Amino acid sequence: MHSAKHRLLAASDGTAHQLVSHHFGDQTYGKKIYIQAGLHADEIPGMLVALTLQEELQQLEKEGRLRCEVVLVSTANPIGLAQVVLGYPIGRFDLASGRNFNRGFPLLAGKIAEAVEGELGGDAKKNVATIRRAWRDLLLAQQPRQTFDDLQRALMLLSLDADIILDLHCSREAALHLYTGEALWQQAEPLARYLGASASLLAVDSGGQSFDEAHSFTWWQLQQRFNERFPIAHGSTAITVEHRGQRDVNDELARKDAAAILDYLTWYGAIEAQVKPLPPLAYPATPLAGSEQFYAPVTGILLHCVEPGARVSAGQQMFVIVDTTDGTRTAICSRTAGILYMRRDVRYVRQGDPLGRVSGEEVIRSGYLLSA
Repeated sequence: MHSAKHRLLAASDGTAHQLVSHHFGDQTYGKKIYIQAGLHADEIPGMLVALTLQEELQQLEKEGRLRCEVVLVSTANPIGLAQVVLGYPIGRFDLASGRNFNRGFPLLAGKIAEAVEGELGGDAKKNVATIRRAWRDLLLAQQPRQTFDDLQRALMLLSLDADIILDLHCSREAALHLYTGEALWQQAEPLARYLGASASLLAVDSGGQSFDEAHSFTWWQLQQRFNERFPIAHGSTAITVEHRGQRDVNDELARKDAAAILDYLTWYGAIEAQVKPLPPLAYPATPLAGSEQFYAPVTGILLHCVEPGARVSAGQQMFVIVDTTDGTRTAICSRTAGILYMRRDVRYVRQGDPLGRVSGEEVIRSGYLLSA
């Protein structure tokens, strides 16, 4: 293993942040794996999984069993980690601008297409390499205005040429679930199986320009533009993994999830080891646009009626809100059959606050599909 430090644009006089990336294996096998955690810096479970993976990858490298290059960034957001307000960490949003650290990544498909027009041919593998070179050149030509922009660019430069990209997150209170592109499900499904994911949410474009879609949606757009003339392979299988809830931080869960990720990389051919049989898929993949989102119709004390990961029937009571003045109880029921894959961790809500989400098979939403 060797580590590299990537200094970010200084936020103010006398202060600066840096990313640290850990590199394992080598490039001779022609495969690259990129794994990051903590892009939302208050989501700790994924960081512990990444650090557990770091130990395992060091041992695999020592034994000569890596058949790929692996880049691991266990702390993908040093800006967010430094944000503490009155003892409470604020790692989801940049306090300087209000921007979500996992939204608004640059989508450069149009500029990439212009740059490679005339350079593509009949070899799909060469086309992928050509696109990656143009993509890197465009990112390097950017002049970040703020530290936030420099962080996003640095993460994209580390990952854009990876074949498998895993972005490790968690939710408030949740069962383990994942997000990926519709076109990537065949490659992502084994990971869902090994992890025992309670839900897998698929979309082409969720509207938020998240880190995984900055990869997957860009490749999808390039395929739509060029595939009638030139073969364009899907250059990156990018997956966001939600490692349960924010308080699910312990070595037992981290070791379990890290082992599942290594099983997936073994299945992919990145690790020399016996491929473990694929476990059953806990629940079929569903469209992200099919998820029902619940909002508080009134203000009051929130009571949860269903645990994360539970199967839900249409009409089932999900939440009760108790008015703090007269004790009136308001029930919220699901219109959708599926899995309650995440819920809020607060116990007092205001009218209009989000409460949780249930996966669903039928598309019921469009446009922006993510939370803030």
